[in-house]
Amino acid sequence: MSSVLYDTPGPRAKRRNVLFSVVFFVLLALLLWWVWQKMDDKDQLTSALWKPFTESEAWTTYLLPGLENTLKAAALSMVIALPLGAVFGIARLSDHRWVRAVSGTVVEFFRSIPVLLLMLFANEFYARSTDVTSEDRPLYAVVTGLVLYNASVLAEVVRAGILSLPKGQTEAAYAIGLRKGQTMSSILLPQAVTAMLPAIVSQLVVIVKDTALGGVMLGFPELLNSRGTLAANYANVIPSFIVVAIMFIVLNFILTSFASWLERYLRRSKRSTGAVLGVDKVDDLNAAEVGGGFGSGASA
Repeated sequence: MSSVLYDTPGPRAKRRNVLFSVVFFVLLALLLWWVWQKMDDKDQLTSALWKPFTESEAWTTYLLPGLENTLKAAALSMVIALPLGAVFGIARLSDHRWVRAVSGTVVEFFRSIPVLLLMLFANEFYARSTDVTSEDRPLYAVVTGLVLYNASVLAEVVRAGILSLPKGQTEAAYAIGLRKGQTMSSILLPQAVTAMLPAIVSQLVVIVKDTALGGVMLGFPELLNSRGTLAANYANVIPSFIVVAIMFIVLNFILTSFASWLERYLRRSKRSTGAVLGVDKVDDLNAAEVGGGFGSGASA
């Protein structure tokens, strides 16, 4: 049995796939064992290095405040970048050439600049041209850099999602008298959201991870920067990296799991629950309606 994308593997292909899977897991186990042995040889697995994570001080003083700042910067960036990206993405589909030109220039410009450079430039801008305090400046710079870069990327996601819809949707909306703004808000965007959701979530995960750039380069006290302070006080560099990496994995897993649930919910809510009728059934229903109309008129 075959599908459009691939042919169902036969007996030899199945045996070969099983063999490749076994070899892969064996090599992965050997790699993990080698890493474990190297860490054990360097005394990185001793209980003394991991003990701080069993005490509240390491969490309340370093990790949890860092996690709070990471979530704050990521949340602010998402809240601003999502609608801004939607506006620029829709503007790139405008009928007015000057609107398309301006929005396209802005999107391509900020999408071409590394997000770290945007953060550094924003930090210097706030330091030399505004009254933002030195304590708040790293947060402002991180959010500004993330918004400018990710809004431009999300604009392309929105534009591609809308263009992926069949042209018949737009033509049908125009045929019933809807204007372009009404067509976009009532017809195209609701359908495109489900198609765009995986790409949007992927970009939101990038936002969460890129907050660490502000901690490394700007001294923003996010999770990774707080880990450095913790490791300096407890001399447990490798364990602290592992713990912070696990925290990022859990955080992004929660985000992607919520997005998967939301996508399933949207697909279920848009799924038709009515039965598909054949031509003969439709003719019978029309005949019944006509007969019912004549009958009611006669009785009146």
